[in-house]
Amino acid sequence: MDILNRAVWQTTNKFIFIASKPKKISKRIFMNFAPLVYLKQKKPFNMTTNIIKLYNQAIFDTDKKTIYKIIDEALAQGMLPEEIVFEVIVPAVDNMMLVSEKLEVNLAQHFFASQLADEITENMVAQFKTVPEKIGNVIIGTPIGDFHGLGKRIVTGCLKAHMINVFDLGLNIAAEKFVEQAILNKANIIAISSMMYHTATGENGCLKVRKLLTENHLEEKIKIIVGGAPYRFDHKLYQSVHADAWAENGNLAGIIITNLLKKSQKW
Repeated sequence: MDILNRAVWQTTNKFIFIASKPKKISKRIFMNFAPLVYLKQKKPFNMTTNIIKLYNQAIFDTDKKTIYKIIDEALAQGMLPEEIVFEVIVPAVDNMMLVSEKLEVNLAQHFFASQLADEITENMVAQFKTVPEKIGNVIIGTPIGDFHGLGKRIVTGCLKAHMINVFDLGLNIAAEKFVEQAILNKANIIAISSMMYHTATGENGCLKVRKLLTENHLEEKIKIIVGGAPYRFDHKLYQSVHADAWAENGNLAGIIITNLLKKSQKW
């Protein structure tokens, strides 16, 4: 019996109960977000809804093997790659943000969710009948002196799941390179991830990127978003370094960057 059908059994004359026991999250949160669905008897079984629930739980359990079984069986039962990306993967990334507000979700779970979203999205897009148009280009990296890349990698995975094209420059990136690569790749967003306060506020970080954009009359075309520990401690710090916005996590980064892309002047 496959993983989707194993989750279904009759409990009363009125309902079909679909559930599986959570490993890492509370019962209350599990009831809201994990694979728990009540369907009226005789109503057609909602395959997509159940896949979403099962996928979300497997994400929180960091169970990669189960996730791929869910995706494979969804495809085998007729779900389109496009539906998997836009109805399962992308909402699951957003779901991580909602659940994070209700309980402590650790960095490992965020990283796992974003990297799987990136990986599966890439696999599914290759099977699309029509390749989707990317909504925009983003340059991302850490500033000079900052060698902490976990947060950047989480954000990158989330952005790719939202159909945003990401150019990851890596760690310890000079302000000149951020701007140079943004121009070269016609990117409307420069994302700067900082782990340390001094790298976030240093003269060779976001402040210099802003100065270069101003000197080259690119402020309407290229927006700056920042993120990382210093900005979580001081929510107004992004204003001090002259960024256009900041994001608390990768999920929010996807939403905020999508909005910034809409406001940016096109190349």
